[in-house]
Amino acid sequence: MRSNNPGTTGRETYAVANGTTFKSCACKDSATGKRLGKSCPRLRIAHSDGGQRWSTAHGTWGYQLELPAHSDGKRQNPLRRRGFATLEDAEAELEHARDLLALDPDPAVRRQITALMLSVLKDTKRLPDVEKVRRKVRTRQDLNRNVTVEEWLAEFLKRKRAIEPTTRRSYESHVRLYLNPYLGSIRLDQLRVSDIAGMFDAIEEFNDTIATERASGDPARILAVRYRRPVGTTSMHRIRATLRHALNMAIRQDRLLDFNPASVVELPAIDRPKPIVWTEEKVMQWRKDHAAHLNLLQRAREGRRVDPIAAYISAPRPSSVMVWTAKQTKAFLAHARKDRLFVLYRLIATRGLRRGESVGLRKVDVNYATCRIGIHWQITQLGWAPIQGAPKTDASDREIAVDAETMTLLKDHDKCQRRERLAAGKDWTESGFVFTDEIGRPLHPQHVTDRFYGICYQAGLPPIRLHDLRHGAATAMLAAGVDIKIVQETLGHTSSAFTRDTYTSIYPEAAAAAAEATAAFLTGSPAPAPRPVPPGRRTPRLRQDVKNAAAEDTGGTVTILPTN
Repeated sequence: MRSNNPGTTGRETYAVANGTTFKSCACKDSATGKRLGKSCPRLRIAHSDGGQRWSTAHGTWGYQLELPAHSDGKRQNPLRRRGFATLEDAEAELEHARDLLALDPDPAVRRQITALMLSVLKDTKRLPDVEKVRRKVRTRQDLNRNVTVEEWLAEFLKRKRAIEPTTRRSYESHVRLYLNPYLGSIRLDQLRVSDIAGMFDAIEEFNDTIATERASGDPARILAVRYRRPVGTTSMHRIRATLRHALNMAIRQDRLLDFNPASVVELPAIDRPKPIVWTEEKVMQWRKDHAAHLNLLQRAREGRRVDPIAAYISAPRPSSVMVWTAKQTKAFLAHARKDRLFVLYRLIATRGLRRGESVGLRKVDVNYATCRIGIHWQITQLGWAPIQGAPKTDASDREIAVDAETMTLLKDHDKCQRRERLAAGKDWTESGFVFTDEIGRPLHPQHVTDRFYGICYQAGLPPIRLHDLRHGAATAMLAAGVDIKIVQETLGHTSSAFTRDTYTSIYPEAAAAAAEATAAFLTGSPAPAPRPVPPGRRTPRLRQDVKNAAAEDTGGTVTILPTN
């Protein structure tokens, strides 16, 4: 037998229990039937020098290690392990066990380490990894409790206190709908890249199921997925970002992991929807698609009434982001003029306000003298509940210029609101917002969207989202030659590069004018009557016509900056 003396592991300076190695076999005594174990004579063979050496063909190696006593002081059975092919293998595991017991001098912690060693040996026939146990000891974790992904995500949400309500809701929905169902039962320290990739594969398979059911033509199958929404690429990236953030916290704060598997999972690149203009050809095709979609819904409803606005909104369209032409935008504004929120829609259409910014416009932020309004407050939605607060970014918190006609309409709107206040009497609520309901309360953002769709439907226009009015305003500003930096600041973007990359739609008339102007420049042929052209260098002859056309389309004066 060989004895391993007490010593240090490099970090600890206290003594660890002695350990011994031995060799034994399963031979039995022929008389008694008892195992010979370490006393079997065949374990050693004669050596040429007259001594003995260990047999390489008989028996196996093992080790024995004294374990810390129980909490009541009673001696615990030593750790005995047999079956090693070589002495080196037995000594290596003995040293491994000694390193584990040397991680902390606290007797209570050493008893936890002992319990962990015995438990892992029973399940896996191997000792736990020293570094993983060291990390748990250092962070004072319960060594005999395995944290699951679901348990850690709950802890993650608990620790995220100083975040926006909308961000918290996004985290919670990702955890509830995707991360817990697919990954929640997996031990956190055993979460693999393949587990996360498998979750996204399952999500994509379910997307295919939704598409198949909706295209089946079977009313029952269509109804079965009526309220199920496919998970798009952008949403998948956000789900992964939530998981990556939670795992990074586990690495930095509690050192539960050495590696973040969510950081290397590959997903398809986010394909930002390209804004497409509603040309006459696309409108004609949409009307056919709308009729077919309406017929499908009527069949699914089996004769019951179909909501015409819902059918109008949900009909297929060329892109999720559609932009009206200047003529279509003018038709919308003409139809919306009789609506009490007309000025709100005009601000979105001409100045590119976001929905929450228009609903949250306050009276104190309107400067009639300078024809400017301040975007310093907004009303957004958290689920259904409206949430008030300042814009999230410095770029969104801004002041913008407004044309004179819109300012006049804002004054008229204020007069109408005063008359509503007199009519409401004591029921009036003074909220301080420019746009309110009939008794002065702040508008719910969804109410503004619902009214918008109703106006679009009644006007006979192809559908766009309310947010697409903002896209239209950006496209109109760029087509009118407004400097990209001014467009960026008006829209509240953080960079002009984002503005340039996002708003690439060009009105057909502007594209045609650009083609004619280019041909005239190269061939010397006279150009036709000038029309609005896209951003770029312009001849002096076209500039005033562009300015006049843009002013007519946006209902106000558009400034054309000089080109260098």
